[in-house]
Amino acid sequence: MDHIEQSATVSASDCGRRLDQIAAELFSDYSRSRLQLWIKSGELTVDGQQQPPKFKLLGGEILAVSAQLKAEGDWQAEDIPLNIVFEDDSIMVINKPTNFVVHPAAGNREGTLLNALLFHCPQLESVPRAGIVHRLDKDTTGLMVVAKTLAAHTDLVAQLQARTVSREYEAVVSGVMTGGGVVDQPIGRHPKQRVKMAVVRDGKEARTHYKVVKRFDGHTHIRLKLETGRTHQIRVHMASIKYPIVGDDTYGGRFRIHKGVSDHLRETLQQLGRQALHARALGLVHPATGEYISWETELPDDMQKLLAALKEG
Repeated sequence: MDHIEQSATVSASDCGRRLDQIAAELFSDYSRSRLQLWIKSGELTVDGQQQPPKFKLLGGEILAVSAQLKAEGDWQAEDIPLNIVFEDDSIMVINKPTNFVVHPAAGNREGTLLNALLFHCPQLESVPRAGIVHRLDKDTTGLMVVAKTLAAHTDLVAQLQARTVSREYEAVVSGVMTGGGVVDQPIGRHPKQRVKMAVVRDGKEARTHYKVVKRFDGHTHIRLKLETGRTHQIRVHMASIKYPIVGDDTYGGRFRIHKGVSDHLRETLQQLGRQALHARALGLVHPATGEYISWETELPDDMQKLLAALKEG
């Protein structure tokens, strides 16, 4: 477990301000909720004394953190191979394969990306969700960033909230698009099927940009960029405009193959076994260096085979 020892002096100009407000500014590597916990537990002190979060400071006091990072969950580390695209002391970028759940849940306590991350980097047990700051669906492939420290976690969460993280995807959809566009429709829980998401009037703001890469007979290869990151956003938005992701049984409706396709294409579509969606590119400001850094990855084999079969007709 990591132990944190930090201190800082309160400026005279901060006279009259609350302890929790000043702590959030002086120890900005950590989330406000974590700092509140440390204040209440006495791990963050004022001149060596425990004080309540609303305690008014005069200026000149020394705020000190002496905190032991505790395990964030009771998850088990598992020796599962990871395709690591980039790694340093602050972050790790993973190219996630298909059929790989990101986070343990009911029915999926083992064999997840989180379990694999804890084995690869045991220190992650003291970082929220083992450093996972955004997710990909079980059968969506591609790039994900993981925070390796509390400071990196706080920074990346803030970047995601500020929408400065660039996330680009590629997909194959059913139907022939005439051109690109933007889907700007709120997303929330499906009113009747609670395990699904849907475009709903009182949902959360969601915006997806898309453009055509190549048209085929009955299908379109597209590139997408997220402004927001709602659950199943791309799948819900594409289905809502009647261009569902190929292979998406949840939102695409009954599996259909249009007339006149070759046996090879028919077989390729039937064997895909997942939604044809890949997180191709990822860009962000590095939490430690402040430098903008980005990564790209090739389409996985199954999507390359699908595109080749579509080209043949």
